[in-house]
Parts: sequence; structure tokens; C-alpha cells
Amino acid sequence: MRPSFKLSRRKAIHLSLGGIGFALASCTSSAPTPAPTSPAAVKPTATTEAVSKIAGGKTVSLSGAGASFPAPLYQRWFADFNKINSNVQISYQSVGSGAGVKQFIGGTVDFGASDTAMKEEEIAKVAKGALLIPVAAGSIVIAFNLPEIKDLKLSREDYVNIFLGKITKWNDPAIAKANPGVKLPDLAITVVSRSDGSGTNEVFTKHLSAISADWKAGPGTGKSIQWPVGTGAKGNEGVSAQLQQTSGAIGYVEYGYAVNNKISFATIENKAGKYIKADPESGSKSLASIELPANFIAFEPDPKGEAAYPIVSYTWLLLYKKYDDPAKAEAIKAMLNWALTDGQKLSGELGYIPLPAEVVAKLTPAISTIS
Repeated sequence: MRPSFKLSRRKAIHLSLGGIGFALASCTSSAPTPAPTSPAAVKPTATTEAVSKIAGGKTVSLSGAGASFPAPLYQRWFADFNKINSNVQISYQSVGSGAGVKQFIGGTVDFGASDTAMKEEEIAKVAKGALLIPVAAGSIVIAFNLPEIKDLKLSREDYVNIFLGKITKWNDPAIAKANPGVKLPDLAITVVSRSDGSGTNEVFTKHLSAISADWKAGPGTGKSIQWPVGTGAKGNEGVSAQLQQTSGAIGYVEYGYAVNNKISFATIENKAGKYIKADPESGSKSLASIELPANFIAFEPDPKGEAAYPIVSYTWLLLYKKYDDPAKAEAIKAMLNWALTDGQKLSGELGYIPLPAEVVAKLTPAISTIS
């Protein structure tokens, strides 16, 4: 039976923080959606003082749309950036990477956001030219709802088979083998996947394809795929809510969503055969194995290293190379430079992986080419 991806209801969450409107579209339930800690004041530094007179104080409004994976971080960034540049107002819609890329290509936003880089044929459709800047990175965790169990190990074979629908009970002998001494319940597994076109989908399915010939030959990879089993929910927000509501559920969400919502997630087996828990340190070890090329598009579906967490990705802001309004171009560049310096200090606090200094050094010259 094909999984039903029809959502029971949907709501738009509108936040106004420090003069900035955020429209975060999400699939909902009575459970709370992820909420990062309240924005804290950022003490101006040499960097922030240098951009405090953007566009001569002229009011500039920027709109963006795309990935839900980095949405909590972008909320915080844009709010804090507005505190030191009150004339720049930035709105962001968390609609998923697929929708974000479409809006960016269509020119209906000032910037897009995606957890997977745009394809060459997509970039070719952008009349104003496209520049992809990785501004953060994060881990995708395999989250679960088993009230009596907080620590769970899943082998590579086990979590592939769960999402393929081959393992259907939590007390399956294969899961028990990796969890000696843990009393696993005789409970059906409910798989929760993303119903929308998303970069999180593509990152997760690329990983599954890299470690499983069955997955590669079956469901495959993509922003949208036909999941073999389970039910769907929109965005990291929606999957988090479904996991909280459903005993026996398992799904995949960005690390920060799991932490902020106190959702348990598994310790999973990496390429070296070690069981690794997601955290900023294990994510940083994964990033160390990814070499960024000149176009800043790189992804490793199964990172090397004994201490590397196996499902990690950069997330990109999609910028036009040329803006019709010079004030917007100036504001975009100032926001990017701030995000790559002061903004990185907030990444770890919200569950993301700060960019290595050598990566930031590569990105800064590219940002200056925006006009």
C-alpha cells in the first residue's frame, strides 16, 4: 500500500522578531513546533560596526524561501542582524528546498535556500546568474518515539531495512542484537518521512543509497521519492510533531529539531563500523572529509573517519549574481558576511556545525562579486 501523504491540517506560523517578519509554513499538530532559544543580543563587533550603515540607512526589505533544515538558525540570524541594522528587514519562508529552488529560479524571492546544491540545469535557468554559498552545516538524525527507551543503537543494515519496510517490529532480533540488555517493546514501527520536496530527503536518501544496493535499486534518491512504507509530514517541523505524537514512530530530522523538541535519536553505525551519536563534534569530523571545489558544491554521502557521524551536509543560500536594486545587493552581501563571522557563533548553540575557518576564507571573495 502506498503511504498517504495527505496532511490533516496545516498552519502558517508568523513570527515578528525585532522588526522582522518570519513566515514559517509547517505541518502541525497539538505538539509544539521546534523553537530555538529566544534571540539574545549580539554585542557589536568590528564586523557589525562595518555594516551598520547599509544603503545609507535606506529601508531595505529582503525575502527568501526554502529549506526547513536551517530555518531555526536563519530565524535567529535575521533577527540579530536586524538588531544592528534596523533598516534591513528579512523575511524567510520555511517551505522546503524543492519549493525554495523553484521560487529562486522564478525570481519571486531575493534569495533561496536548499540543503542540496542546485543542479547545473537548474542554475542555467537563473537569468541573473546564481551563486551558491554554504553558510552552515548540520547532521540528520534518525529519531524515534519509544517512551521507555532513550538510548538505542541501529546498525546500517537495520535502519535501511526499517525504512524499506523489511523490519516492522521494534523487538525484531536484528535490532535486539545491536542492543543487548535493552528491553525492546513488541510494538509496530511507524515510519514517518517527508511528504514535501526537500533537501533533507535528498541528503538522507543519498546516504541510504550509498550504503545499500537494495535502496539504490529501489526507492533511490531525490528531493521527493515514493517511500516504501509509513506516513508523511511536511518539513522538519511536521516530522518532529508526528514523532512526538506517535508511539513506536521513527523518522529523520535535523539534529537541532530533535534536541529542541527533546526527541530521542539513535546512535548509528558509521562507515568504520563504529556507533556514533550526532553532536557538533562528530559532525565537524565528518565535514573534515569534504573538500569544497571552486563552485562550493560538495557532499559526502558516507563520510570517512572512525569518529565521523555518517549523515552530514552543508546547507546553501542561493543568491543572484546581479540584483536590479543596488541597495538589495549591498544588504545581501552585508548579511552574508555577518552570517559567516558573528553568525557562526550562534550555529553551535542551535545545534548546527560552525563552518571551518578555511571554508569561510574561500567564501568571502565570492560574496564580494555580487552586484
